[in-house]
Amino acid sequence: MTLKTRTGSVAKRWLVLLSACLAAMTMPLTFTGPAVALSRIAADLGGSPIQLNWVTNAFMLTFGASLMAAGALADNHGRKRIFLAGLSTYVLASLGAMLAPDIVWFDILRAAQGIGSAAAFAGGASALAQEFEGPLRLRAFSFLGTSFGIGLAFGPIASGLLINAFGWRAIFLLAAALAVAAAVLGLRTIRESRDPDATGLDWVGAGTFTIALASLTYGVLQAPQSGWSDPLVITLLGGAALCLVAFVIAERRVRRPMLDLTLFRYPRFVGVQFLAAAPAYAFVVLLVLLPIRFIGIEGMTEIKAGQLMICLSGPLLILPLLAGQLARWIAPATICGVGLLIAAAGLVWLSLTPPVDIVLVAPLMLVGVGIALPWGLMDGLAVSVVPRERAGMAVGIFNTTRVACEGVALAIVMAILSGFTAAQLTAQGVASSRDATAAAQLLATGNVSETAQRLPQAGASVLAQAYETAFDRLLIVLAAITVLTAIVVFLGLRRGSVLEHETAPLPACQEG
Repeated sequence: MTLKTRTGSVAKRWLVLLSACLAAMTMPLTFTGPAVALSRIAADLGGSPIQLNWVTNAFMLTFGASLMAAGALADNHGRKRIFLAGLSTYVLASLGAMLAPDIVWFDILRAAQGIGSAAAFAGGASALAQEFEGPLRLRAFSFLGTSFGIGLAFGPIASGLLINAFGWRAIFLLAAALAVAAAVLGLRTIRESRDPDATGLDWVGAGTFTIALASLTYGVLQAPQSGWSDPLVITLLGGAALCLVAFVIAERRVRRPMLDLTLFRYPRFVGVQFLAAAPAYAFVVLLVLLPIRFIGIEGMTEIKAGQLMICLSGPLLILPLLAGQLARWIAPATICGVGLLIAAAGLVWLSLTPPVDIVLVAPLMLVGVGIALPWGLMDGLAVSVVPRERAGMAVGIFNTTRVACEGVALAIVMAILSGFTAAQLTAQGVASSRDATAAAQLLATGNVSETAQRLPQAGASVLAQAYETAFDRLLIVLAAITVLTAIVVFLGLRRGSVLEHETAPLPACQEG
């Protein structure tokens, strides 16, 4: 191979990384943008509190439920093909969301965005794993994590500027433009690859898992409004449990499962999955809840809320790459565990901080720093536990855990916040238990004016105080969950977790 050919090959490899990173940036924009625009979307399209909750959950649910299947499809039918098909679906759904006539169509198109995002991410990340090996793979996936950080850091402020200038529909145009750029670059640079031993998609596993996740999320979202003893809620949660059992049975019997259950025998694999779930409660739910609070409850502008959100997500621009370098000398188990404890401390600090612009900066940054430390190591750890040929499965499992936990966490956290808020309204004597529950559901979406109309005896200041007290209690709950997760992650990853020494796959992952 000539020097010119070798140089061209190296350049092409990094262009593949750029394509995957551009695609990765679109997903945080798609996640955070509608959260910033929620009050504008509600004003234009209407919708009940549950329908407005699905603005975020529809995307998260289909994204999380489709990732494992998308990873398997990428291994079976070609990583490049699935990557481009996902981006095409995403662009069409984004343009459709811009033109949605009502909240139902908007939520449906948000679900379609999630499916396209899952295919694009699984195809792009598993294609990336074919281009890099060893320390270079860790570096490449650190860039991928940083791309997420860029989308998260600038998504809220970019969305705020677009909303102010052109209206909320413009945020989808930005995401579509990035996706088109990723597709054009990927079409020219990504080489097609697939798993030579692939046997086809595990349809039974994909179906039972998707139904289980959808039923669980829907049940948790419906429970605050209908009650946990409501027949529909019981049916949904019971159906989720049955489908989960069916999924486990199916995965134990199929020759090439989407999820190799024997991996759970290994502490390091379990630690990686807990690490995937950790940002859900310590960070991701804040990306949705804080813009609602800042704009809907505190009355800030979209631009001001976006500036504060940069304090939360800004550390993801730098620290993931730094953490990747630190992993040469410090065990990733230590970096990840300490990072999560820092995030928990930031959550507690945030619960004690009044909602004043300047004093919110420090606790928000502390949460961001804590999450950013393990962020850059997550994807590299995930792909290290399986052979390279099954990278699609590794990416699918890890990101399914991550995104599924984010969707379920968001549903659970909204339910807890509604419950805490209803308890505050009842304790203040401004509403009966039944009225407080309905009002809390509405208040959780940031709609103070309509809540005040339903509870005329409670002024806007009383409603805001009830919400703020409930929010502070929720932050303590999230901090406790994060501390417990940090302990499990540290204990699970501490065995042989230095990435440079991970040259052999786990025995249960061997082909054959």
